[in-house]
Parts: sequence; C-alpha cells; structure tokens
Amino acid sequence: MPPGIRLRVAGPEDQPFLLKLSERLGDFPVPPWRTRLEIGAADHAILLDALGHPTPQSTIRVAETQEGQPLGYVFVTTREDYFTRQPHAHVEILALAPEAEGRGIARVLMQAAEDWSREQGYSRVTLNVFATNQRALGLYEHLGYRPETVHYLKDL
Repeated sequence: MPPGIRLRVAGPEDQPFLLKLSERLGDFPVPPWRTRLEIGAADHAILLDALGHPTPQSTIRVAETQEGQPLGYVFVTTREDYFTRQPHAHVEILALAPEAEGRGIARVLMQAAEDWSREQGYSRVTLNVFATNQRALGLYEHLGYRPETVHYLKDL
C-alpha cells in the first residue's frame, strides 16, 4: 500500500464521486462507433444498484488519502463462467482521479478486488477492456491478466 493511502468500502455518500469519476472511463481513443459519454455512463445503473442495495455478490472499494480525499475505486461483481458455470469475480469498473495516476493506486484497487474474490472463495477474476485502451491493457497485463476471448462488432 502506498504511504498515506487507505481502502474502505463505498457508501451512499460516495455516489457523486463514483458517478463523476466514471465519466473518465472514456478517456482513451474510443472506437469510432462509441462515444466517450456512453462509455462513461454505461455502468451507472448497476453501480447505483450495488451502492444502494449492497449484497454479498458485489463490492465497491474506494482508495483515499488519510485525510479522506477519494482517489479512485473498483467495483466488483459476481458472474458465472460461461463454460463451467462456476461463480467468479468480475471487475466492472476501475476508475482513478487524475491526481491518482502513476501512484500505484490502480494496483492497490486491483489487489483489493482480488482479495475480495478470494474471500468469496472464487478462483478467477475477469474484466473487459477496450482494445484501444493501451494504458489499461498495460496495467492488466503487468498484473498478470491475459486475454481470453475477443469480441468483434460489425455495423450493418
């Protein structure tokens, strides 16, 4: 854990921060058929549901300074593996404030996601990332994640 950083479970009072920060999810060269705004807002419904109705099947962890300034969050849910039907953790959102970049905060949040997953008895963590989001791809590969399937799209 970087010095001066702590983790906590998100609460309803974090809603404005979580929604505002999710707008940054489209801050990369988005494919021409998507918009930055739709990427940022895509997970709002499930995020708000998890925040307002917590269950053991999901968690939202916030990284913040010792003074309580939030720096980023990770939102993790439970999904079922398509092939084995076994439950596993899925990172829905990993988002950082601009001032948190390059400080190891993303690594801390991903470790929190993995720790939560182990606590649930899961042996896998999955996530989705756009092929054009080189910064995120680099982080996930550095942390040991590897591609499994590739999603293709064709406009008609």
